[in-house]
Amino acid sequence: MSVQIDMRVVNLRKRFARREVLRGVNLEFPSGKITVVLGASGCGKSVLLKHLVGLLRPDRGEVWFGSTRIDKLPERELGIVRRQIGFLFQQSALFDSMSVRENIAFPLREHGMNDENLIQDKVQRVLNLVALDEVIEQMPAELSGGQRKRVALARAVVLEPRVVLYDEPTTGLDPIRSEVINQLILKLSQTLGITSIVVTHDLVSAYRIADHLILLHEGKVILQGSAEEFQATTDPIAGQFLRGELGVDELARIRGKRDDGVQRQL
Repeated sequence: MSVQIDMRVVNLRKRFARREVLRGVNLEFPSGKITVVLGASGCGKSVLLKHLVGLLRPDRGEVWFGSTRIDKLPERELGIVRRQIGFLFQQSALFDSMSVRENIAFPLREHGMNDENLIQDKVQRVLNLVALDEVIEQMPAELSGGQRKRVALARAVVLEPRVVLYDEPTTGLDPIRSEVINQLILKLSQTLGITSIVVTHDLVSAYRIADHLILLHEGKVILQGSAEEFQATTDPIAGQFLRGELGVDELARIRGKRDDGVQRQL
């Protein structure tokens, strides 16, 4: 039985000045599954996400949403596609001047919904999904970091998207609040059938939620597979990342800097 693919990228390349951040990335994201993209800071994870939602255009390569190639679409047509893609930003990106209710209602109104009863029903429904309906009248400044993240997640799914992109969803959260987010990602995948693409460096979260894992290194995919396959990998670069070890060259540079500077002053 063939697997439906909701999003894919083909030979994706992106350069900023002299640095090539994505170097020929080929990936497929299966429908209804949770795909987690791992990698060290600067490896191209967030740049990949921005290509998927059309915030960046590739230098070379293709980005597909279902059967539609989106990297060449004019902005107006791209807007129609974006309605089917939710995005949870790393810092939540709530509007400080709007209540929780108004933050979640915002994308509904932006996309032309004017039935106030329907808007409020949808707002209430997604707040119930993230188990946070009691904060509906509060302002973002009154919420904890974990609550803000959950409100942002409710806003990301209020348009009932086909795909949700998560940029470092557990960053800045303690282990308990991180597990709340993990459980919500799983819940939304299971109850709404959402295709989830999660960028993170949090291995605990990745192993907890992923149907499929991808490891980026210096703009290339170096490993794909299940959590079990990742844990059993013999690839030296992947193993180094998964064990949280510094490379020999990096360690030597750090020790060299210390020897030249700090240690001489001690």
